[in-house]
Formats: sequence, structure tokens, C-alpha cells
Amino acid sequence: MLELYHAPISTCSQKVRLVLAEKQLTWTSHVIHFGSGDHLSPEYLKMNPNGVVPTLLDGGDVVIDSTVINEYLEDVYPERPVRPKDPKIAARMRAWRQYIDEVPTPAIRPPSFNAYFVPIWSQMSDQQFFDYTEQLPLRKHFYRKMGRTGFSQADIDEALDKLNQTLQRMEQALTDGPWLIGDHYTLADVSLTPTIVRMEDLGLSTMWSELPRVRDWYARIQARPNFSVAYMPGSRDLGPSC
Repeated sequence: MLELYHAPISTCSQKVRLVLAEKQLTWTSHVIHFGSGDHLSPEYLKMNPNGVVPTLLDGGDVVIDSTVINEYLEDVYPERPVRPKDPKIAARMRAWRQYIDEVPTPAIRPPSFNAYFVPIWSQMSDQQFFDYTEQLPLRKHFYRKMGRTGFSQADIDEALDKLNQTLQRMEQALTDGPWLIGDHYTLADVSLTPTIVRMEDLGLSTMWSELPRVRDWYARIQARPNFSVAYMPGSRDLGPSC
């Protein structure tokens, strides 16, 4: 019944694949190729008018946005839970998840896009780049701020500052247990995993070299069975610039 339209390299897709694997759910894979414009095809935009991945189909019904998808999966498939049953603990989890969506998730994009997309955009003319971004329903202005040559050093510095703040908060939170919410592996850990993995792939793992709890958390994350399933081939390939 479950179908996932996703891209291996997409951190939001990785987030959903982690939950699908954690819950040991069976799903059909539809890989979206950005280079071919699959995410901007009329067929895909009919399902997801934002033109981004992932998109989940459950019995033909469409669910979009990775955070919403993961909450939906927990609601409909509660076996092997990734959300605490205690409402107060769940509220702590949601506060973390909200912070993750607002701070580190956007912050990882400038260094990621500089690494992955600039080698592609630099081969375009200004008009070709403008025409491409004109098609984007959701992130046209984000791409234009990046431009063909990438985000500025000031943008990268701001992103790294936000990522560092996240790591410091993690180190403090992990004093209470092995996971961000104490003894519970939850959607908070799921939501943060793709950002930390991407930081490692960008050569930024030194940012937590002096944070032992973060180091240990990441080792536990990689040891979970869902990690190798979610990080399918191509998930960590940022291209020749990395």
C-alpha cells in the first residue's frame, strides 16, 4: 500500500526512509531524479504542488512534507513506535523536532547546495539558470540567492553558527540519556540524523570532535538497523566537489 517518491541524496527523503525502516514497513520505491526534472513534471506536481521530495502514497492517498509524513506513519502504523506515549514527553520531542525543522535543517542547505549544485549551475548561462528557477514552485528565491556561483561566505558562516548551536544543545540534552529525549529513540533523533550525516559528508565532523555525547549518539545512530536501510546507494554522494 505504501509508495514513496524520493531522492537518495535528499535529507528529507532520508528522514522518511529512516522511519519506514525503523517500523519495518514494506514500501514501493519511486526514485525522483532532479537532473531529469522529475520533481517538476506535471504528474509529480499534481501529487506534490511544492515540487519537492518526498511524497508518500498510502493506498493512493497523498501525504506530503517529511515531518508530516513521519507523524502520519506513527499515527497509522503505531507498531515499533518512534513517538513517546506520554503526552509530556511527546511534547518535549515535538519541541526538539520543531527546532530541528527551523534551525539545523535549513542551515545545512547552503553548504550542501554549494557542494552539490554549484558544479551543475556553473555550466549554465544566466538565462538558463533564471529559466530553471522560474519553474520552482517553492524555492525559486532560495536558488536565486544562491546563484550560479553559490552562497556567500557570510551565508556559510551563518549556517555553521546555527549548526554549532545545534550541536551544543545536543550535547546538553544527551546528559539525560542515550537519545535526545532520554531513553526514547524518537522522531527528534530521526529528524536530526540527516543533518549530522550531511555534516560528516561535507567534512564538518570536526565540529563535534570535542563533544563526546554527540559522538556517542552518532555512533549509536549508525549502529541502528534502520540506518543502513535508509542510506541506500547514492544517499551520500555529493559529487566531485566533495
